[in-house]
Amino acid sequence: MANAASGMAVNDDCKLKFLELKAKRTYRFIIFKIDEKQKQVIVDKLGEPTLGYEDFAASLPADECRYAIYDFDFVTEENCQKSKIFFIAWSPDTSRVRSKMLYASSKDRFKRELDGIQVELQATDPTEMGLDVIRSRAN
Repeated sequence: MANAASGMAVNDDCKLKFLELKAKRTYRFIIFKIDEKQKQVIVDKLGEPTLGYEDFAASLPADECRYAIYDFDFVTEENCQKSKIFFIAWSPDTSRVRSKMLYASSKDRFKRELDGIQVELQATDPTEMGLDVIRSRAN
């Protein structure tokens, strides 16, 4: 099923929830975690469409790694309403070394399962994924 070279398996629910976010905008964000016992990536939290970026950032654990998808709405300089789907690899400095390695080695395989990611960020602390960073990467 899963091995060190290919990373963790991906639970079907991860792909389904991502498709719902992408096509129907059912969620503002999705946070995923690796379940080491099941050896797969699973959905950890879902953010309602009414929630904002601060709610999303507050949903990430301070000392554990996670993958996250955030649907960012913004207005361009031409005054057009747009949206970009961000993939964020959250790997705080305070998390376990084993966890950081596991998330790093599984990231590419997991991302390949989610078709439609437009921007990728790697963050080790909240300043690396602040709203100013998101805005600058969206344009």
